[in-house]
Amino acid sequence: MTEKRAVKVTKRKSRKAVMSDVADSVAMADLEASTLNANGAVAIDPEMRRQLVAAEAYFFAERRGFSAGREIEDWVAAERVVDSWLNRSLNS
Repeated sequence: MTEKRAVKVTKRKSRKAVMSDVADSVAMADLEASTLNANGAVAIDPEMRRQLVAAEAYFFAERRGFSAGREIEDWVAAERVVDSWLNRSLNS
């Protein structure tokens, strides 16, 4: 007779999911360390926002196979995503 073994199947996170988690962590750390500006909104470091947008724009480009000519669209879409993350973090 053969013995059956229980095998635990684990699902690995995609590179995008891992990068998204890292970006979320970095954004949250930056938000927690930030201060309120005169309007009562959280003032985050512009360089941190730029890095988050750049990473997200890379993923947009990757999904479309890095074909040229849509870089600005990728950047604008990435800005929307990052700003949405930031707004959601502030409203939580």
